[in-house]
Amino acid sequence: MTNIVDNSADTETGRPEDRLREAIVTGRFQPSERLVEMDLTQVLGVGRSAVRTALARLEHEGLVVHERHRGARVRLVDASEAVEILEARAVLEGLAARQAALRATPADVAELRSILEEMRRRLDAGDLLSASDENAVLHGRLLEISGHTTAERLIATLKSHSFGEHTAIVEAVATGDPDAAEAAMRTHLSHVAEALRGQAE
Repeated sequence: MTNIVDNSADTETGRPEDRLREAIVTGRFQPSERLVEMDLTQVLGVGRSAVRTALARLEHEGLVVHERHRGARVRLVDASEAVEILEARAVLEGLAARQAALRATPADVAELRSILEEMRRRLDAGDLLSASDENAVLHGRLLEISGHTTAERLIATLKSHSFGEHTAIVEAVATGDPDAAEAAMRTHLSHVAEALRGQAE
């Protein structure tokens, strides 16, 4: 089974449910994959009670389903629900981008531009998987800068594409323009939703 042990200090992001959630939303555990408690105790480095608690919380969030006599598995999300999730993310991440534009320091802006440069480098090298990782880093950093912990928590339960759209988001944050930051983030995620909606129809 996938190794998701986090050897970092016991922080908020080091909780079993947070590590398991991250493994699910990043695709390390695939849709419909069974989540065996005994295996999870080993990969998470915690007892069965903690694993059961983590699974129960993720079931409440809609990431995991529990089937009688069969145990837990990663819930399969169909195309129409994926559209709904992205539409919800568009609103939440738009709010976070707005807050980031109001709160970003020069150091924050420099870091965002550095992430963009690294994404561009990886795209130019044809390393799409690695560029996607940087995409996730960019979205995560914008959430951190926003300081909006509620939006960050909600987005974590929901969990992109155009480099130009990412650039627009960062530039709006850099210039302290909350309206443009929110609009750019909404545009970026709405394009993803539209693409998925076309597949669902």
